[in-house]
Amino acid sequence: MLSQLRNSILIATALLLLTAIPGKSQAQGVFDNKLLKSGKYTLACYSVNGGNELAIGTFTIGINTTNDKLALTTVMALSGLEEWKDTAISDLSTFKPIYRASHNTMKEMVLYFGNDVTGYYLDKKTGKKNQIKEAGNQYFIDSYTYPFLLSLLPLTSGYSTDLSVYEYKPTNNGNVKKAIVEEVKNNIYISKFTGKHDVWEVTVVEPSTNEKSVSYIDKKTRRLWQVDMFSNGQQIKMVDTETDFNSIKAPFDKEATMKMVKGGNAIISGQVFARDFNESNKMQVMNIQAKQVAPRGTQVILIPYNDYFKEWIQVNEAQRKKGREGIAISEEAAQCIKSTRIYDDAGHFEFVNLMPGEYLLYTEFNFAHSYTQSEVVGYTDHYINGMFQNTTANTVSRNYSVGTGATVKKVVTVSKPGEKVEVKLKKTHA
Repeated sequence: MLSQLRNSILIATALLLLTAIPGKSQAQGVFDNKLLKSGKYTLACYSVNGGNELAIGTFTIGINTTNDKLALTTVMALSGLEEWKDTAISDLSTFKPIYRASHNTMKEMVLYFGNDVTGYYLDKKTGKKNQIKEAGNQYFIDSYTYPFLLSLLPLTSGYSTDLSVYEYKPTNNGNVKKAIVEEVKNNIYISKFTGKHDVWEVTVVEPSTNEKSVSYIDKKTRRLWQVDMFSNGQQIKMVDTETDFNSIKAPFDKEATMKMVKGGNAIISGQVFARDFNESNKMQVMNIQAKQVAPRGTQVILIPYNDYFKEWIQVNEAQRKKGREGIAISEEAAQCIKSTRIYDDAGHFEFVNLMPGEYLLYTEFNFAHSYTQSEVVGYTDHYINGMFQNTTANTVSRNYSVGTGATVKKVVTVSKPGEKVEVKLKKTHA
């Protein structure tokens, strides 16, 4: 089961390299190597069962186009398993395979392509090693790299074609199979980072294995956004994580930023609390305990508020307003963010060793929202000499307590070396 799952995933990962092949479509057999660019990309992989998605791992894929060769390397990291590494090298002008290697916990395989296909296949479970030598003078493409051609085909609604593909398996009667582009049609892909994209939905089937893939390829850039693999009743979903997407233009200086948070002698200290009245219904609700301090151990974050972090926050707020996910900061930037914790039962915190500059303080915490609310339980009619005069409401006061939370952020300025800045981080309503 695992080997079948892995095979489906590995074929799908090669499709990610479509991100490096922009724009212009080519007819089958005509490969424009000038469209390829070296780079590194990441796919997230999910097992899909009954509509539920389970994350099972990631792939890091490297592309290198030097010395008239296309080198594809991947590192597969599946949960609970050692990393599996694969390499495929093809001729840039013909796309014919030159070399293929796979090294992992289940097998070891090395193939050389020429007039003959030579090499070996070692099954690490059984210890059996097969020496390989067979005719290789017909035209075919290595199974590991054939998905590249999908982006180079003249995709349009109703288009179809087939490719000859070489894939070695000890159990195969023949190692050359057909991959058939069965259907191409219009669709739309919604990226969580970059929004809506017009795509070609491309369905490929392999009759010899009964495997099928459905790829979503950008019409303008030919980038692969998603591919779904179907094999032996299993579905694997592969999603471009868009690691190259970064709309933050401001430069980041790690040395200067780190000095801000570690190279000075200024202090920022203060108290975190919330005043949790119900702003929409002030007349009927009264807090029993208006001031709610953050509990001991609550984390408080300090961000050096330079141009990089200001833009990062602005971009993420814009992303959330559009219903999209936020953008992660670089690892170097993350190392410059300080954190501390509330150290007493009165909500106090402290940051030390700071340089003059602006800082963004951020925290969030939960507390019990306690209040008294008047409720109408009935009405009394009033009469004088049998004549109706008016009606009054009968009310009772009830106490309530519900769990709620507060998120607090504030920009604080340290004006001079050695300054001690006292702040109140307060949420004024729930």
